[in-house]
Amino acid sequence: MATITSAMVKELREKTGAGMMDCKTALTETNGEIDAAVDWLRKKGLSKAAKKAGRIAAEGLIGVVVKATKGVVVEVNSETDFVARNDLFQGLVKMTAQVALDAGTDVEKIKAAKVGSITVAAAIADTIAKIGENMTLRRAATLSVGKGAIASYVHNSVTDGLGKIGVIVALESAGKADELVALGRMVAMHVAAASPQALDAAGLDAATVAREKGVLADKFKAQGKPANVIDKIVESGLKTFYKEVCLLEQAYIHDPGKNVAQALKESEGKVGAPVKLTGFVRYALGEGIEKQESDFAAEVAAAAGQG
Repeated sequence: MATITSAMVKELREKTGAGMMDCKTALTETNGEIDAAVDWLRKKGLSKAAKKAGRIAAEGLIGVVVKATKGVVVEVNSETDFVARNDLFQGLVKMTAQVALDAGTDVEKIKAAKVGSITVAAAIADTIAKIGENMTLRRAATLSVGKGAIASYVHNSVTDGLGKIGVIVALESAGKADELVALGRMVAMHVAAASPQALDAAGLDAATVAREKGVLADKFKAQGKPANVIDKIVESGLKTFYKEVCLLEQAYIHDPGKNVAQALKESEGKVGAPVKLTGFVRYALGEGIEKQESDFAAEVAAAAGQG
């Protein structure tokens, strides 16, 4: 039986962030083998993580990384906003975004990818065990261009590349790289603020357009307009709708007197070449997740045995 020294316990604590007694137990169970003890603690962490997996994780951070002509956005969720200020969690999100640059957008592939000797999934489980909250890698998206620039913007940033809203935009151009990045950042800020649904009308979901047509038609039928007039009014109404939800047709937030397409055209003189906006990704933290409403007073009463 190996003798477990305080130095061994200290080393294991520094490697894993686990509690002193857990480290001592792990070393005892693995006959003092540090690497085996790390694995033992990881397995214990996975067990803890499993117990937390049912909790709703709708807070967390959006991570954005841009490298040359490729960019990625990821969303990693936690249970509380407090965790977003934790250095360990921030490091996890940054690492996950870096991995996604090479691994792609499939969540399971990202989780299976290795960072050093462990997978991203294991790193998430370890962080769950250390912080004590459920965490999930929810989604990822990438953009790339052959020639041009990927630009980014992070809103409500807590540190570089991490925040509540993350945007990347793709600009194809043979123009000046620094001017393209500056222009792209302005467009990314617009996307963060205006939340477009698609680049242009062709990119809109057919069901979304059909629903808008139906709403407009019903509205004017109720007003007693004849069928031939309704068709024309609906088409006019759709043009207004496109200006609200299609990026290239939206009024540019930095100069509302022109739309985004016009602003891009005007920028070509400064860039020194034609500019084409080929895509964008906008992630807002927790969008689409149903948050569980809780009665805090009732929870406290129940914990005190009064419920």
